[in-house]
Amino acid sequence: MRFVCEAFLAQMQTQRKRSHALPKAMFLLILAVVAVAIVYSAVNKAPWSWPVPDEAKQLKNPLQSTAPALKSAREVYSEKCAHCHGDSGKGDGQDAGKYDPAPTDFTDAKRMNEATDGELFYKISEGKKPMPVFKNKLSEDQRWELVLFIRSLARPTTTNHLP
Repeated sequence: MRFVCEAFLAQMQTQRKRSHALPKAMFLLILAVVAVAIVYSAVNKAPWSWPVPDEAKQLKNPLQSTAPALKSAREVYSEKCAHCHGDSGKGDGQDAGKYDPAPTDFTDAKRMNEATDGELFYKISEGKKPMPVFKNKLSEDQRWELVLFIRSLARPTTTNHLP
């Protein structure tokens, strides 16, 4: 009888160990999936990690920055872009909070200097959620004018300081 009781207790302990192993394994699996999701999310949130074909990066703006071109672009920007990117281009428009990733801050001179005209033109033209596609809504000249305009937002203002 004693042997039967010992065998029964040993079997119960083995089952108990197995029953604890499954929840531990599931917990580790869920933890790994969450970690991968966090890393994936962090990598894909970078708005400037937007892939642009090399041939698009090489495009040069065929338009010159003139007062009429900037005035025309300002009107298009106010109508199509300001609600997300803000009137001054800081990425703080009235609808900016609705989007992830947040709209780009065009006043960041370092970031804007790192992007080619071709990259900006491509992004305006092709879009990428939540950024809309504008190649069918705006003419090619309007899109190039927007490149000129958003670049003007990043230019540092110079002031003369008298001693």
